[in-house]
Amino acid sequence: MVMVVVAGMGVATAGAEAPSPFTYPHASPGASATPSVDPFTDPFAYPHGLPSRAPSTYTGLGAASVSADVIARFAPPPLDPTLARGLQAMLDVRGAGGGVLASNGARAFFTWRITGTAQVWRQDGPQAWPIQLTGGEANTSVVDIAPDDSFVVVARGGDGDGGGAEAPGLYLLAPTGGALRVIQHTPGVQTKLAFISDDSRAVFFTANDRAPDAYAVYRFDVNTGERRLLFDTPGLWSIADHRGDHWLMQKRTGSRTSEIYDYDVAAKALTPLLGAGEAEAYDVAFGAKAGQLLVLTDKLGEYRRLYTAEARKPEQLSPIVTELPHDLESFVIDHARRRIYYVVNEDGFMRTHVLDARTFEPIALPRLPAADSIVTGALARSGRFAELALEGSTMPPTSLVLDWRTRKLVAWRRPAAPEVDVHAFVKAELESYPARDGVSIPMFVRRPAACAKAATPCPVIVEFHGGPEGQSTPRFSAAAQLFVEHGFVVVQPNVRGSSGYGKAWLHADDGPKRLDVITDIEDCATFIRRAWAKGGVAPKIGVTGGSYGGYAVLIAMTRFAGSYDAGVEQVGIANLVTFLANTRGSEYGDPVKDKVALDQLSPIHYLDRVKAPLLMFHGVADPHVPVGDALQIHEALQARKIANRLILFPDGASKRGNVALALGHTVAFFEQQLK
Repeated sequence: MVMVVVAGMGVATAGAEAPSPFTYPHASPGASATPSVDPFTDPFAYPHGLPSRAPSTYTGLGAASVSADVIARFAPPPLDPTLARGLQAMLDVRGAGGGVLASNGARAFFTWRITGTAQVWRQDGPQAWPIQLTGGEANTSVVDIAPDDSFVVVARGGDGDGGGAEAPGLYLLAPTGGALRVIQHTPGVQTKLAFISDDSRAVFFTANDRAPDAYAVYRFDVNTGERRLLFDTPGLWSIADHRGDHWLMQKRTGSRTSEIYDYDVAAKALTPLLGAGEAEAYDVAFGAKAGQLLVLTDKLGEYRRLYTAEARKPEQLSPIVTELPHDLESFVIDHARRRIYYVVNEDGFMRTHVLDARTFEPIALPRLPAADSIVTGALARSGRFAELALEGSTMPPTSLVLDWRTRKLVAWRRPAAPEVDVHAFVKAELESYPARDGVSIPMFVRRPAACAKAATPCPVIVEFHGGPEGQSTPRFSAAAQLFVEHGFVVVQPNVRGSSGYGKAWLHADDGPKRLDVITDIEDCATFIRRAWAKGGVAPKIGVTGGSYGGYAVLIAMTRFAGSYDAGVEQVGIANLVTFLANTRGSEYGDPVKDKVALDQLSPIHYLDRVKAPLLMFHGVADPHVPVGDALQIHEALQARKIANRLILFPDGASKRGNVALALGHTVAFFEQQLK
């Protein structure tokens, strides 16, 4: 008897009906029953043949850890044309994002993806027609502008990483355009701007070119092109602020924790100020007065709060802002040291406030349009102009420029939504669900209007954010709106360990403590099945997420198998032990001391429990999560005849075409599995 292998499902008998579990009968509203793209008759059939059994152990990281043959075998299939047209329209919804402002407020430079690749554009006044200054295949973004407006610093990708998101280089760009002039761009090296000197003669930058886990500081002479090493003390260093020959140096000790030092450039003396021997979070800047520090920390309370201190007595912190039952998300002082802008995180809704930098007295902002999020954008060097970025679940990003002299707000650019009615977007509502220990877990929920009148419950997609110390907020999401358009309720929880809810919530999942709260992932599905059932019928639930959100998907599908009906993960962490070998993440735990707990928290050890179909995406060049983890999961599920699919992107997951492929296959997969 001839045996036929069906991709993702193992062996079936020839001659019998053996439809693939990954055909998409509901590919898109109004789609033809016989789509023109043949792979959709079995979209999970591998276009290069069924992958051969790979070795059970993988080593290394990035593109070099897998062969070209393996990459080809897991190439993404094409999308159904009807589905592709709809999602491309949603991806074309473009917000008017921020950029940098010339000192006189007459010109702006910004990053725009209208060509499909991020590029730098110039605008010579409000509503003026933008002029494209950079081009090509590599993502290029504006970083800063010189104090005298003579050049712009841009970051450009390359290095085979799908646009350079992980290892961009720095370049100089003339305001009128022309060829880029390289500051530094080294394959595999992260080069980041520190600051531009006040006289516009030098660019200071950090790079991990001397050691992968250490950032040195360099000075680039704009006139001569000379690069000179200034600081090479080992550590994850960045320059938080500068004043004369003194730098405020920040040394990262974890994803959020850091130590703060004063560095006397002339004397080459490094003096500790804050955080030495601690595990606390600090963000700092020089204040308006000589010897004054501005410090954002949660060391002295439950929430992140803004303080002032003297450099000679940095431990004596005095509060600037009255204690609030919310975290201060961020702050910035303008270059002129006139105003302090800070953002309060009100349960995911961001609000900007302004203080006089010398007196700390509040400064009222003009009346702003209603928005879920209002944060600080670019600040002109003169201090006169400030950009405010507005956004919401039904509002693509919009930026307004405030002229403090006239107190007028002007929109320089407006969002674009070709072929999409933004008025039909669904608002994200703040709700919650109970964890098994009684703790209320916040979540943002988007519901299609038709679901309220439906006799049966609409299917649900639960999306977990990355981080882990990230946060889901009610901002515009093309993916969420596309899911809603296809009839799915979208849920975005902020489980314990998320940022924005105080120190206790943030650290609730540190190290082995994650074992006590990882159940928040399962409890979300348990609540939805019980509370959102209709007529005794519970909704079907899918789960999705990327990076740490991908880890949450893998935990949901393995350790908590049966809680969700289907899963889609991108670059998910499968093994916390191997993950920590490739990145720094103190909140996950110590790879030696906490190995037992890390093994218990690693999805790779629960693959024998998987029951529901799983779709996986992975960027081959990802510098943190080994692509071998995804290959091991695929291999294990294939052996158990569990429906699964792995798609690899050799040129990075952030490219427009790959974003479209991932989103399109995700929608089609959930259509097939949850309806």
